[in-house]
Amino acid sequence: MGDATVSRIERGHLEQLSLSVLRRVARVLEARVDVGLWTRAGEVERVASSRHAELANVLIDVLSQEGWVPRPEVSFNSRGERGLIDVLAWHPATGALLLLEIKTEIVDVGELFGTLDRKRRFAPEIARQLGFSPASISTALVVADTHTNHRRVTAHAATFGAVLPEGGQRFRAFIRQPLGIINAVAYWPYRHSGKTRLLGGGARRVNRPGEPSVSAIRSARKRQLRVIRAATSRGAGDSAR
Repeated sequence: MGDATVSRIERGHLEQLSLSVLRRVARVLEARVDVGLWTRAGEVERVASSRHAELANVLIDVLSQEGWVPRPEVSFNSRGERGLIDVLAWHPATGALLLLEIKTEIVDVGELFGTLDRKRRFAPEIARQLGFSPASISTALVVADTHTNHRRVTAHAATFGAVLPEGGQRFRAFIRQPLGIINAVAYWPYRHSGKTRLLGGGARRVNRPGEPSVSAIRSARKRQLRVIRAATSRGAGDSAR
């Protein structure tokens, strides 16, 4: 590695240097090269992380309202295996334990189910460490409600059906009243500002203070349409004369 290369790095001129060269320099300096991908929405990794946190927060809110005690990001390290459970929810009234795996995007189906299986195996041990004595242990994969995720689940329908045979309707019913054991995959929407999602139905729009209602907006549009049509009619009449 020549002095010219080192000089370019020191001056921040990295355009003509390969990633392997930068990594070799970093090893000598006992440093690390961190490469990030950015879009208009921001850094991809941070955007994905924030969406994951948003989806987890929505589920935690719903579980809490239905009498569950949700614990986010429960880590485990046992017999050489370690991991992180996105949400582990305890239902004191029934003794039900619900393990939630949250995905904003389904990428590698094989890795997904391998990870989920490992967390299932350690769930009883983790529950005991938290002071829970579960009467039942259920699992649910909750994925962001996007066209891409729908397509990928459909493409691997047989695999998902074998591991997680129950769907979103059963999952929602179980949250309201935890009876039996479920292994489900459910789509769940992000909660955007100005809207809230009800457990038993669709999206209900909630107007912000000072924001016009939907009916007021529709009425205004109809009035604008009438004005435009009237002006067009007058214009046509003048042309005829």
